[in-house]
Amino acid sequence: MAHDPSGRRWAATAVVCGGLYLLGLDLTVLNVAIPDLEADLQPSAAQLHWIVDGYALVLGGTVLAVGTLTDRVGRRLSFVTGLLLCAAASAAGALGHAPWHVIVSRFCMGAGASLMMPATLSIIRNLFTAAEERRRAIALWTAVAGAGGLTGPVVGGWFVEQSSWRSVFWLNIPLALVLAVLTLCLVPESRDHVRERLDLRGALLSAAGLLALVWAVIEGPTRGWDSPVVLSAFALAGALLAAWVRQQHRCAEPLLPPAVLRDPRVAVGAAALALMSFALFGALFVMTLYLQGVLDCTPWQAGIRTVPLPAALAVGAFAAQPLIVRWGERGTVVTGLVVVTASLVVLAGTDTGSGYGHLLVVQTVAGLGAGMTASAGTEAVMGAVEAERAGLGSAVNDASRQVGSALGVAVQGSLLSTVYTDRIREALAGPSVPARVVAAAGDSIVAAAGLAARLPAADGAALRRLAEDAFVSGLTRAALVAAVATAGAAAAAWRWFPAHRPSPRRSTAPDSPARPAHEPGAAR
Repeated sequence: MAHDPSGRRWAATAVVCGGLYLLGLDLTVLNVAIPDLEADLQPSAAQLHWIVDGYALVLGGTVLAVGTLTDRVGRRLSFVTGLLLCAAASAAGALGHAPWHVIVSRFCMGAGASLMMPATLSIIRNLFTAAEERRRAIALWTAVAGAGGLTGPVVGGWFVEQSSWRSVFWLNIPLALVLAVLTLCLVPESRDHVRERLDLRGALLSAAGLLALVWAVIEGPTRGWDSPVVLSAFALAGALLAAWVRQQHRCAEPLLPPAVLRDPRVAVGAAALALMSFALFGALFVMTLYLQGVLDCTPWQAGIRTVPLPAALAVGAFAAQPLIVRWGERGTVVTGLVVVTASLVVLAGTDTGSGYGHLLVVQTVAGLGAGMTASAGTEAVMGAVEAERAGLGSAVNDASRQVGSALGVAVQGSLLSTVYTDRIREALAGPSVPARVVAAAGDSIVAAAGLAARLPAADGAALRRLAEDAFVSGLTRAALVAAVATAGAAAAAWRWFPAHRPSPRRSTAPDSPARPAHEPGAAR
């Protein structure tokens, strides 16, 4: 592939990024379709929960184990298989007539995404052996990775308004099939030509441990963080992951060699990506609720008003390229995290009269900082592993981001909900307020706004005021927690990240690229 024209490599990259956008879109595209789906299929609260979160559970829990498999079976084969599985599962979901049909569909879509996601970055790592070109390709990957999940509500809102909840499943099928054909035509196959025995025990332990962890994180806000079931899931995840770590030290050919994580570019880079995702996706969740509950936006309007965040993230990802050359990965990661922290401090200053302009500033600043962090952090992780183990490096990168995102929404959402509920119930305490009003208003700011609209004008305005004040208190607390997380990540990156500055010159020697599968000597 090193002798192919540059245009063909970028065409292959565009196809891979198309698949990346599709799997990111599926993380959030269904969120705004929930009311329509609920009216049609009438799922229980638990079933609705798993319709939304089943995709993220399987993707986040299995991506590390699957990443190593892509190096062995072939990255293009893994990517195309994932696309076809997503297309088939989407068709099943669109045709589903019972909640469990849709739940199984979402689980299968998550399995397809876990085959695709590590393959995307490892294909790019093997396409571009020159450091300068690879940084630009990773910047594109970073921009698309953020855009998929962050624009999901916008795309989903438009399709639901035009048709029904089933349309968000149907849209996957033509996109996945076209991308599969283009992948077979444009993307060369590559795989690890070093044949090692598969660490099956390590793969099973990592998948089971991460599944238990992500499940506990997803269920925590619903069941309560002190629920015996949630605490048991965290304990099980800790035990399984501890057993996995022991397995990696004892196994002659481990799934994730301990030496990889001892490299500070990998360990600190992955931690920075996880905490950046924790802050960004949690803040997006909080801001979306503010737009709907305080500024009275519809789901579609709220989605449109969050577009500046992925747009700024894309700008930040490409703006990071000259900064990586000038300051190195450490300087760029630290700067990006400091910028994200500053945006979260601004978000913590939000009040009921702030308006959309305030959120626009927050989104723009946060997106720029997150793009810089993600681009430099991903470059650090992928640059630290050999091209033959690109799937492993991609899996570490992807698992960090997915677990960080899930934790961000769960922790910040749970904190917001707890503070809001406590404050609104305290404010409404008294014999003059019916218990049903207190219970309904305590569910969420959106529920309180709907209840206020049905009350007499004076009572509705008073309830609305109390609910908005309670919500802003929770928003402030959640934003400050996220700011502490990113500030701590910036300090850790400054302390432990290597102060390496990539050469500004174009690399003339390949970084130990894996040979394409069709070349002599490559693994079959």
